[in-house]
Amino acid sequence: MGQFDKNNELMDHFLHPRNVGKIVDPDGTGKVGNVVCGDIMEIYLKVEDNIIKDVKFQTFGCAAAIASTSVLTELVKGKTIEQALEISNKKIREILGEVPQHKYHCTVLAEQALKEAIEDYQKKSDKKEK
Repeated sequence: MGQFDKNNELMDHFLHPRNVGKIVDPDGTGKVGNVVCGDIMEIYLKVEDNIIKDVKFQTFGCAAAIASTSVLTELVKGKTIEQALEISNKKIREILGEVPQHKYHCTVLAEQALKEAIEDYQKKSDKKEK
């Protein structure tokens, strides 16, 4: 693995990602990508009473991209929408440990995918209320 050999947390989330998959009929979906590196992340949310009850992801990319999304899903499950919106890419990096600076964009993409999924959920919720 080279640059990630000594990073146990990152390698654990890469080799054993949590919450992988797709939610059928999600309450919110967020999809982001980076054309430069080729990473693509998609996050699916199931929300009940403003709490994220389930979250799944599909990420196509490098070890840091997969690990970043895996950590993010663990951070948001069980949180309110407001609490989830406070989770930053910096928090993901703190948990992952030593992420090379040129891989920081992976944690940023994970944060962006979550925000898009929440925005999608909020738009759908607004339509239901009308």
